[in-house]
Amino acid sequence: MKYELNRLYNIDCMEAMQEIPDKYFELAIVDPIYGDVRAGGYMTGKSQGGVARHPKYNYAIWNQKKTDAGYFTELLRVSKNQIIWGGNYFASMLPETSCWIVWDKCNGKTKWADFELAWTSFDTAARMFRYMWNGMLQGKGIENGHIMQGNKEMNEKRIHPTQKPVALYKWLLKNYAKKGDKILDTHVGSASSLIACYDMGFDYLGFELDEEYYEAAKKRIADHKSQIVWEEVRQLGL
Repeated sequence: MKYELNRLYNIDCMEAMQEIPDKYFELAIVDPIYGDVRAGGYMTGKSQGGVARHPKYNYAIWNQKKTDAGYFTELLRVSKNQIIWGGNYFASMLPETSCWIVWDKCNGKTKWADFELAWTSFDTAARMFRYMWNGMLQGKGIENGHIMQGNKEMNEKRIHPTQKPVALYKWLLKNYAKKGDKILDTHVGSASSLIACYDMGFDYLGFELDEEYYEAAKKRIADHKSQIVWEEVRQLGL
């Protein structure tokens, strides 16, 4: 294969997937482009829907067209199983499934979505993961994510407007991946998925088309790895 594992590439995933052999990855966990509908209307204007766009984010991703059926054909070719966020937007392009994943964001009464849905290729029951993700309010952890962790200094730094928590991806890997699986993410965004793979010992491959988010994601991964190494050194007392 042309691409090295445990790397993030700044490339169009459709171009990249052409270089990947059939069923090379055991699991793909992806968050493709929903188009302008992705944000339910409130990201398509300065303050449409009553929620202003944050100036620190690059919103060029919403200028891209909604992911089409050709992408899913390639994704299902290169991976054995798939978890696809926003599956409710793409249901007509995907096979029927019994296993939907619901991410309950514990938002309360806000203008943001109460939950997100993921389509999966697994022939099992639908499952829910509860993890607070509402601005500066973030969950404590995988087992008690519905409770606010309380120390904002410990919050994940938000670098992407649709960033998902690392804890969510760790829960997905814990429940849907097996030791030795190779993981693909075609729309890396903030790199939460790749950080979860790194922490849990899974080989991964990631693609991100937007150069600005690619650089931010690459830095986030490098900073995380450095922090892990420093913590190991500290614990050894070196």
